[in-house]
Amino acid sequence: MSLTGEQLRKLKAAAQSVKPSIQIGRDGLTNGQLERIKHELAHHELIKVKFNDYKAQKTELSQEIAARTEATQVELIGNTLVLYKQSPYPNKRRTTV
Repeated sequence: MSLTGEQLRKLKAAAQSVKPSIQIGRDGLTNGQLERIKHELAHHELIKVKFNDYKAQKTELSQEIAARTEATQVELIGNTLVLYKQSPYPNKRRTTV
């Protein structure tokens, strides 16, 4: 999904109040974490992923996470990745873009 500049600004503003729901630790990016990220995106649309370890590889890992979950990378700020994936069900959408 390609987002306009205005849509990205709205998502960045909305993400300020979101707490990280996933943490990438010493085990790196596992299949279990990818499934959890997909689950969180399906229920919340806008989530944060915190890099506690693998900080040097966070750019590559962020791109991999976005590609494997079919989500849009809103921003990578510090050690926190913000992802967005619109719900396929209009009545379950929480974030309007």
